[in-house]
Amino acid sequence: MGLAALWLLAGVLAVRQAAAVLRLPPDERLTDLETWIGEEGVLHVRGSLYDGDSFTGTPFSGLVLKPLTRAAEQSLGVAWTFGTLLLVVVLGLVVARSLPGPVSRRTSLIAAPLAISLLVLSLPVRNTFTLGQTSIIPVLLVVLSLLPRTSGRQAGVLIGVAAALQPALLLFAVVLWLIGRRRAAALAGATFAGCTALAWAAMPHDSWTYWGHHIGGAGLGAPADSLANQSLHGLLLRIGLEGPVELALLAVLAVAVTVIGLRRAVHYAKDGQLLLAAAITGSVALAVSPTSWQHQQLWILLAVVGRVGRRASDRLVWPVLVVLTMSLSRTALLPDIEILGHIGYNAPLLAALVAACVVPFHSRTSPHWDDPEPTPVADPAKSRFAWVPLLRFLKRPLSRPNLMLELMLIRVGYFAYSWIRAHAPDERSVAEGHGDQVLTLEGWLHIDIEHWFNAIVADTGWLKDFMNWYYSTFHFLIPLSLLAWLYLRRPATYRWARTPLAFATMLALVGFWLYPLAPPRLMGLGYVDTAHGPQDLNNPDFGALTKLSNQYAAMPSLHVGWSLWCGVVIAIVAPYVWAKVLGILYPLLTTAVIVGTANHYVLDAVGGAAIVSAGFGLQYVLLGVGKRPREEAPPLSGAMGATLARARGLVPGLVRQRSGGHDDAEPVDAEPADAGAEPPKEGRARVERHDQRV
Repeated sequence: MGLAALWLLAGVLAVRQAAAVLRLPPDERLTDLETWIGEEGVLHVRGSLYDGDSFTGTPFSGLVLKPLTRAAEQSLGVAWTFGTLLLVVVLGLVVARSLPGPVSRRTSLIAAPLAISLLVLSLPVRNTFTLGQTSIIPVLLVVLSLLPRTSGRQAGVLIGVAAALQPALLLFAVVLWLIGRRRAAALAGATFAGCTALAWAAMPHDSWTYWGHHIGGAGLGAPADSLANQSLHGLLLRIGLEGPVELALLAVLAVAVTVIGLRRAVHYAKDGQLLLAAAITGSVALAVSPTSWQHQQLWILLAVVGRVGRRASDRLVWPVLVVLTMSLSRTALLPDIEILGHIGYNAPLLAALVAACVVPFHSRTSPHWDDPEPTPVADPAKSRFAWVPLLRFLKRPLSRPNLMLELMLIRVGYFAYSWIRAHAPDERSVAEGHGDQVLTLEGWLHIDIEHWFNAIVADTGWLKDFMNWYYSTFHFLIPLSLLAWLYLRRPATYRWARTPLAFATMLALVGFWLYPLAPPRLMGLGYVDTAHGPQDLNNPDFGALTKLSNQYAAMPSLHVGWSLWCGVVIAIVAPYVWAKVLGILYPLLTTAVIVGTANHYVLDAVGGAAIVSAGFGLQYVLLGVGKRPREEAPPLSGAMGATLARARGLVPGLVRQRSGGHDDAEPVDAEPADAGAEPPKEGRARVERHDQRV
């Protein structure tokens, strides 16, 4: 069933991508393909392919499309789109066949649909579909040369044709030479020269423009310093370097990246990881080319096959990082902050450089290749209900999760939350109608205190200032600080606490979408917006803060939801009574603030409490995790740790675990090393003193 679901997902994504292209107006789709067709219905040979600013390929790329005519423009668009889709499917199948062995049966089954799905979702492939580019063909030709049944002669021809389409790929011929396949390398060079000569004979003017005037395509297309150019040359131009200084620094960096990257590619090729070697070589080509456009960056995605990390919990960090970099926009990857923004602007180039020169991929001879250090897990929890948990096949990890992976998922999750909230229905009449419903229900329940309390806050200066500051500050500060503290000090509790928070946030998004609600400040009933001041009800998105989110996403209140989650967690884990009291008071104070500032109704707070309760309930039903887990005591080092380990091997006793400031005792099923031996008195006394301190 899982395999069928993966293939169904791959098919849906592929069809959706093709439909997205074909739904575009004719003048907006396959824009690069239009540059290959002239006014008379044949390939634009009499003039120059480079008269405009769209075509950036080699003359040979234009030559292969000579038979196409404008008369077949409509059918060409459909045929080209589905032909590109077919190339993506074939590439995914070939990539799945090129994985370094030994490959388990499960991996071999899911590799193909997973590869096709990732390819279709990637920005390079989506860009190729829209533009009508041929950039998938060079990648496919090189990957075909990696198949076991491909001979050296065939590999040389395939790589030579790929280099004729994209000259920087001649680096693959260098790799062939360095790994000892010199005949294949020479044949690749000869094939490249033959294809280039053929294009020169057919289109001498365009060939001179490409190879002479622009020196391998430099300067064609968009300006070299634009963000679209993810090469070292583009990066140096963007930071302000130019002229001889920039060219000299570019030469030094290009040589360094080429030497380091190709040495690594040769190492992994000799190790049997041919697909990883191809990904590294392609990443080097992207970095050192004068221009590297988005549709040419597919090599970076292929680097997901590299295995990194000694621990099993670290193994996913590199693949997730690469997939996110190649699938999401820069604003989705990193917040739009000045320092982080520069990283987001150059994310593909940085990923290519890291893959080519930095990431310590495992060799197949490494003990961690197939046997990473396991993550300690707990068996599915037992409960009083036979049907709980529903997901019995999931085992709960007990160790601290990888910080980089956690931060990436939090960032992407928050971006998805912001996007869905911003795109939820926000029609004013519907939202105000729901506001009237809420006020009517609150009047029937005699809890419609919003207007009275908002008037008190607006007329009390110090109270208004405090609530405005509280509303704009604590909503993110407290939950993030609590999550950070749990991660550092209570890793098992962190895993237990973050899951219901994620569930609650997803349920809130459903509420925003199904029930758009105008907050009191946008109802035009005399409420005072203490935080934003007077507003235009016809334009609810006013001011710097309100432009960040959909202003009609008021039910449920995530201010109350997140604060209640914080209060519950603090009340459970805090070691002191005063801290538990503060945890309980936090959601109550937040409720007062959201009502007093006219940002929410009382029932919005009830909705926030309901989704948090549902979040904890979903965790219990799906995973069987109700109570928070006990925290493992930190391992001891030095002589005390060795003595304790020896004593525990001799005496089946009690292992004390720190949990929220209290000592919990849990019997350990351990057989003594020598049933007839008595534990040393000195060691036993030392263990007892340590246990008392813990």
